[in-house]
Amino acid sequence: MNERADSALPRPFPPWLIVLAGGLVMGLALGVRHSQGIFLVPITMAHAWSRESFALAIAVQNLVWGLAQPFTGMVADRYGSGRVIVCGLLLYAAGLALMAQATTPVTFTLTAGVCIGVALSGTSFGVVYGALSRIFPPERRAWALGVSGAIGGLGQFLLVPATQSLISGLGWAGALVALAFACALLLPCALPVREHRSATPGQPPQQSLGAALREAFRHRGFWLLNLGFLACGFQLAFIATHLPAYLTDQGLSANHAVAGLAIIALSNVVGIYCCGHLGGLYRRKYLLSGLYLIRAAAMALFVLLPLSPASLYLFCAVMGFLWLGTVPLTNGLLAQIFGVRYLTTLFGFVFLGHQVGSFLGVWLGGALFDVTGSYDLIWTLGIALGLVSALLHAPVDDRELVRPATATA
Repeated sequence: MNERADSALPRPFPPWLIVLAGGLVMGLALGVRHSQGIFLVPITMAHAWSRESFALAIAVQNLVWGLAQPFTGMVADRYGSGRVIVCGLLLYAAGLALMAQATTPVTFTLTAGVCIGVALSGTSFGVVYGALSRIFPPERRAWALGVSGAIGGLGQFLLVPATQSLISGLGWAGALVALAFACALLLPCALPVREHRSATPGQPPQQSLGAALREAFRHRGFWLLNLGFLACGFQLAFIATHLPAYLTDQGLSANHAVAGLAIIALSNVVGIYCCGHLGGLYRRKYLLSGLYLIRAAAMALFVLLPLSPASLYLFCAVMGFLWLGTVPLTNGLLAQIFGVRYLTTLFGFVFLGHQVGSFLGVWLGGALFDVTGSYDLIWTLGIALGLVSALLHAPVDDRELVRPATATA
């Protein structure tokens, strides 16, 4: 498989604009998702719902996102990421607008859970990183993923206080509608991320999708990445959704929660760029193991030490630096082993493990809180999963697969 075939074709947009467009799409998609915890208290109070009702909808969103990602990846690999991004942004806008109209837990789950879950699969890093990995040659790929991820992280940072301001000025329902308009405004960003799907003269026959999936499913490292990614989803989804409520229960104000989420997003700008850059210098599997170990240590210290604004902001800075750094490293590891032809599809299957963890982190956080009145057990589970994930990444065989000629087409 020739990795340079697609990137060698002439493009009407400069590299910086391609990276910027991809980063803006990710920033809005992930920023809105990152801000959903701010809606937990006002929505549940307005409708007199339990926290589990809200948590279940967001948990379904994460699970649907994961289930849809492999199929969205197949469409992107076949027809290009630009079309998928357009559909994803339109669906995101519709889901946010309908969330504002939901009056029962069932309709809220269908809009916030199912609709936005599918939309995220077409607007987040799975599709965007897959496109950039094919557009840019291997020597510039780490730069492209790192910079686009940093732009996306900056969007997350800006959307947290922006969402809080929208809620204060327009109410939670009006804020959701305003975010829906923002999704529609970003539709032109899909244009620079389009991929040329035509073949290059002299390019060898391409591997079929079925052969690529069989090859990946037989690779032990593929399953280790899938299982290891589960811890990432569990930790991030729990913190993003339940941290504001946890802090309120501990006596801190909503402003501290907003500041904490904003610090996570801001630190993520630096962290995701650094992780993407380091992935081009060092073995990614060892970077991933170290990242999960540091996360587990940070969570343990946060729970064990006395809570204060200072300890909260320090914890958020550390977690933010490690927040989405797993994504360019995992994506780069898949490209390194399997190539980029079906990277979006393969990442989709690995990402499914991440979203199973997200579902459990969000839902168990709400369910166990309603039963025990505390988040302590979920924090302990998150720490334990981080340690397990660090052990799972170390034995991944990260050597590039060498395929015989008969394996293609």
